[in-house]
Amino acid sequence: MIPQIVSAVGSVIGSEPIELHAPVLGAVEKQRLLEVLESGYVSSVGTEVRRFEEELAEYVGVKHAVATVNGTSALHAALLLAGVRPGDEVLLPALSFIATANAISYCGATPHFLDIEESSLGVDPAAMHDYLGSISRTSSGETCNRHTGRRIAAVVPVHTFGHMANVEGVVEVAGAHGLAVIEDSAEALGSHRSGKHAGTYGQLGVLSFNGNKIVTSGGGGALLTDDGVLADQARHLTATSRVAQGWEFIHDGIGFNYRMPGLNAALGSAQLTRIEDLVANKRRLYRAYAREFAERGVRGARLFKEPKGTRSNYWLQTILLDEADEVVRDELLDALNQAGWQARPAWKLLPEQPPYVACPSAPVPTAQAVVRRAINIPSGPGILV
Repeated sequence: MIPQIVSAVGSVIGSEPIELHAPVLGAVEKQRLLEVLESGYVSSVGTEVRRFEEELAEYVGVKHAVATVNGTSALHAALLLAGVRPGDEVLLPALSFIATANAISYCGATPHFLDIEESSLGVDPAAMHDYLGSISRTSSGETCNRHTGRRIAAVVPVHTFGHMANVEGVVEVAGAHGLAVIEDSAEALGSHRSGKHAGTYGQLGVLSFNGNKIVTSGGGGALLTDDGVLADQARHLTATSRVAQGWEFIHDGIGFNYRMPGLNAALGSAQLTRIEDLVANKRRLYRAYAREFAERGVRGARLFKEPKGTRSNYWLQTILLDEADEVVRDELLDALNQAGWQARPAWKLLPEQPPYVACPSAPVPTAQAVVRRAINIPSGPGILV
C-alpha cells in the first residue's frame, strides 16, 4: 500500500520537493501592495480594510464582514459577541486546530468536546443530541451541564480541512437547547453546503487568511454576520472599544487591538480576485489524486471526498487509512516526507492536549479513530498550474 500511495502522489506532483500548502502570489498582489505603500495608509486607517470587508461579504453572501489580525482573534470576538461569559462551557469538536479551544479559553470559558462524524469530519449532530440529552438540564431557561453546574452557552462547529460539517444538523440541535452557533470556517473559504457558504449558517462565522489558507493576507481573519448591530459591535470591540469623540481617547469598555492592517487587507483583496480559480485548481488536484489512486488499485486507504450535498474547497487533501494503525500511518508519513513531499498527520485531539486534558468531553471514538488514520498531503492551489 505505501509504495502505491507514494507512487500515486509522485505522479501528480512530480519529483521536486513541495510544501504542504504554498500560496499563489503574483503581479496583482504586488501591484496592490505597492499602491498601499505609496498611499502611506499601511495600518487599519484608510480605505483598504473596508474595501476588503465589502468584497469579502459580497463573495461569501453575508451583509457584513469585519476584518481582524487573524482567525483566532475573529473567533474570540465572535464568542464574546454571542454572549459567552467567564464560567460558561462551549461545545466544539475534539478534532480541530488548538486555536478553536484557545479562543474559548480567552473568554474565561471552558471547552467541552464532542465527537465527529467520519462522513464530514465535523461535529456529529446525532451524537451531540444524545449527549446533551444525557448530561444537560434546564435551569432558569438556560442549558446547564448537570455534572459541573456551568451554563453551556454555545457550540462551535468546525469545517475541517475545508469540508463542510453537517452544520444544518448542529444548528437544529443547538436551537433546541438555546445555544448560540459560531462557525469556525477558518479553513473553508469557497466551501458551500446546500448552496450556502461556510460561516453563514450560525449567528456568527469566522474565516482565516493565514499564509497557508486558500486565500492569504499574510496574517488575517474575518468575522461574518448578517446582523448589523453585531457587526458594529465587532468593529468597536476589535478597535480597542474607542468612542469617536473629537481628539479625546475615550474607551467605553475593555476592547482588543484586533483590526486588520491595510497592507494585509490589500493582499487579501488581491487574492480574493483569484478565489474561484484557486478553488477550481484544488478540486482538480483532488481529482488527479483520485485518478492515480484508482489506476494503481490502492488498497487499505482512500482519499477523503467532500460530503454529499457540499462543494468543498479541498483546503487540505486527506488520505484516510482503512484501519486505525499509527505504525502504518507514520511509515507512510516518513516515506512521503523522505521523498521531499511535505505530509503531516491530523492534529492531536484537543482533549489530549496538555492545557485541555481536564476539560469535559463526550466519548469521542470516531475522532480517536480518524486521527490515527488521517494524513494530509501536498494541497497547494499552484501544484497543477
